[in-house]
Amino acid sequence: MHKTPQTPAWSYSSIKLFEQCPKKYFHLKVVKDVTEPLTEATLYGGRFHRAAEDYIKEGTPLPEYFNFAKEALDKLNSMEGEKLCEYRMGLTRNLEPCTFGSRNVWWRGIVDLAILDRERNKAFIVDYKTGKSAQYADKDQLELMALAIFKHFPEITQVKAGLLFVVCNAFVKDKYDHEMQEGAWQKWTGHYDRLLEAYNTGVWNPKTSGLCRKHCPVLSCTHNGKNH
Repeated sequence: MHKTPQTPAWSYSSIKLFEQCPKKYFHLKVVKDVTEPLTEATLYGGRFHRAAEDYIKEGTPLPEYFNFAKEALDKLNSMEGEKLCEYRMGLTRNLEPCTFGSRNVWWRGIVDLAILDRERNKAFIVDYKTGKSAQYADKDQLELMALAIFKHFPEITQVKAGLLFVVCNAFVKDKYDHEMQEGAWQKWTGHYDRLLEAYNTGVWNPKTSGLCRKHCPVLSCTHNGKNH
């Protein structure tokens, strides 16, 4: 039975991957004998994120094929406050702020755009989404980013946040006050503890879903239909 003594730094995406399927997490993140293939959707999303960063940070014109998002980005760019694009944050196990690449980093995250209004002790954060629908929007990512903002910028007492679906023109928003931190961190450390248990026991049981047979890259799994 495989046992790995130390967990790597975790993130929103790694926790979601583990909860989707521990066995898939094991192959992608622990032994790393499988890689997730790039898709046109992920490549498109990466291109948009880079274009949005350059547009807001440097004033670089958007490529013509992203001009449909110009109005939304202009609204963000017109907001008062310090703008941080693709801002990388880290936290230690004691929830102290650290750099993304710190030796002591426990959690890592990147916020697509943070706008800090220090005079009013408020922040506005946005995560860009290039999916075609906002129907299954998951705001957990926003909560984690807000929690990190509170730690990295302790003068901030309120964070307004949103998932900006640029293709389908939808905005899924939420608001977080600094008083919510203790309860929210208890939830996330609970998620982490389940991940830690798998590392300590070496048990990575598969979790089946409708995505197994066609979409999972772990071909050795009995639930994967590609080789069976």
